[in-house]
Amino acid sequence: MARIDEIAGIDPRLATRLRKAGVRTTESLLKRAGTKAGREQLAVETALDSDQVMRWALRADIMRVKGVGGEYAVLLEACGVTTIRDLRRRNPTALTAKLTDHNGRKQMVRRLPTENMVTAWIEGAADIEPLVR
Repeated sequence: MARIDEIAGIDPRLATRLRKAGVRTTESLLKRAGTKAGREQLAVETALDSDQVMRWALRADIMRVKGVGGEYAVLLEACGVTTIRDLRRRNPTALTAKLTDHNGRKQMVRRLPTENMVTAWIEGAADIEPLVR
């Protein structure tokens, strides 16, 4: 369980809005925003866009995979891996190459994940049920 502000894209001002709505951790975000109705209600309470709440919920969900933090969640998202199910289906070698290429162009993370790390993420994702529907 991580603090809400560890999700990339949630700046201090937005984190304050979420905290006022009772969302302080990634776990509480997933409980509130795991369903479409929950996301819409949270968006109304916080005056945020429901699509943005969805992106944050997906990032929080994929951050449940051991070793995937906020920066890596955004890098994965930029490479087309937005859900735990997406991650499960990836080839570690191909995904590592894609992450490396994308980061080389966009400089999104300070430390690139190794192929062994990506393999561990994929294997870890196989044991986790997604919480965002």
